[in-house]
Amino acid sequence: MKIVEMLMPALGESIMECTVLTLLNKAGDSITADDSVLEVATDKVDTEVPSPYSGVLIEWLVKEGDVVAIGSPVANIQVDEGDETPDDSPKASFDDPDFDAVAFLEKDIHNAVRKTSETVEAEILLKSGSESSTFYSPLVLSIAREENLSAQELASIQGTGAENRVTKNDIISYLTDRTNTKKEIIQPAPVKATSLNGSSEIIEMDRMRKMISSRMSESKRISAHVTSFIETDMTTIVKWRDAVKNDFRKKSGDSITFTPILIEAVVKAIKDYPLINISVEGDNIIKKKDINIGMAVALPDGNLIVPVIHHADQYDLAGLARKVNELAKRARENKLKADDLAGGTYTVSNIGAFGNLMGTPIIVQPQVAIMAFGAIKKKPAVIETLQGDLIGIRSLMFISHSYDHRVVDGSLGGMFVKRVSDYLENFDAHRTLI
Repeated sequence: MKIVEMLMPALGESIMECTVLTLLNKAGDSITADDSVLEVATDKVDTEVPSPYSGVLIEWLVKEGDVVAIGSPVANIQVDEGDETPDDSPKASFDDPDFDAVAFLEKDIHNAVRKTSETVEAEILLKSGSESSTFYSPLVLSIAREENLSAQELASIQGTGAENRVTKNDIISYLTDRTNTKKEIIQPAPVKATSLNGSSEIIEMDRMRKMISSRMSESKRISAHVTSFIETDMTTIVKWRDAVKNDFRKKSGDSITFTPILIEAVVKAIKDYPLINISVEGDNIIKKKDINIGMAVALPDGNLIVPVIHHADQYDLAGLARKVNELAKRARENKLKADDLAGGTYTVSNIGAFGNLMGTPIIVQPQVAIMAFGAIKKKPAVIETLQGDLIGIRSLMFISHSYDHRVVDGSLGGMFVKRVSDYLENFDAHRTLI
């Protein structure tokens, strides 16, 4: 028998730490490889973490509520000799045919990330003249910089995380208390936060709502939002979908909604205008080769989440329909994984599902644009024919396109939404789905 450490695995792109929500097993339990042993929360999703080993859980090295860095140990597990995973430190050379290059690079990247975190920490402490060796996560340091906290103030915060580390909640509580203290100085007789005559109810934001609030505010601060609108004739698509939806459900077991049709048009337009598929890092524009489409999904509790269809350009329409349905179902059942929410390069939102005609959607950082599709409504419209203009009933939809005016000019933003509209209006009415 041998005791090995279970490390917190990578949980998705750019995720450096997570919060332990629930320990699913207790010390002394027998566990099997790939069984979920704890549930964690990142700033993107709640997810279960499986054990990489089979054996007996000897002890937890973390507790519920701890903020844990990716790659740090979380438990000791007793395994049979030979069952443990070999040391992931590559010891072979590149000429060795058994050398695992991926493992080598992953190790190298992990070390680089750790060193970067330590460098940021050292930068703050050096600027303040402090020689403190306390570890602060990148998230905590980021909040400290934004709030102009001195190193002395940061060091004064009582941490509740592992080894008394300062967590996000700790620093937010400190900032809240500090703000309230200032208000009390100005207003010696504070008013209690209670309802007036029982006519109002105070509801505390849940964790996801706080996260959405923070991200939306941050996006408006970062990007110079501009929104363009266009009205699109969806009559051909509406009739086509009505004709094929029942047959598609019988043959595939899936429904065909408007969302995959809309996403397909966006993907085609991105290929025509690749400079909409970018992000901004400082003074640099990062042009993305992959087309990864995020789609906003409303959850049962009213919150929104944005799972991503990676390599959306590699799916046909039937494949997009299946992927849209799968991600939406897993989102509503809280079964999304961190990778399902990572790597988006452009986002769409079907606000028409709520009966909305148009909107001004907020960009998902670090993307530079987002498109919202309104409700499809029958309206009288002018129809141009070779014999002259006629008045007819058409199914019309508004498209709203918000984009970051720092890097997307009105010409590009306008041409892009017009191209999406063109693809929708020129949809092939004789197209087969399966």
